Amino acid sequence: MDMTSKPPAQSPLFELGQLCYTPAAQEILQRYQANPFQLLTRHVIGDWGDLCIEDARANNEALKDGTRIFSAYVVPPPLSGDQSLSPCKIWIITEADQSVTTILLPEEY
Repeated sequence: MDMTSKPPAQSPLFELGQLCYTPAAQEILQRYQANPFQLLTRHVIGDWGDLCIEDARANNEALKDGTRIFSAYVVPPPLSGDQSLSPCKIWIITEADQSVTTILLPEEY
């Protein structure tokens, strides 16, 4: 079975731990009017977002072996907002020990 094709779970697959976000991620979420809790919900139920096949498989393995879990989501600009904004990518990383989950921008990694 291709481990990237299974549907996301409807209940949490792992613990998020303490929730954190970088100032830059907070600014993007506010400017794009994106709800971070919707992104966190997708992350914790196994909807890894916009990942390559290898990263999605690594996440599915991480659920078994306790390593870092990583999701990436493309956030569209708000419909009524600044027309010069283009979609922005947000990353969510849960540490291997599940003590902390951080929302950040790719360039901050």
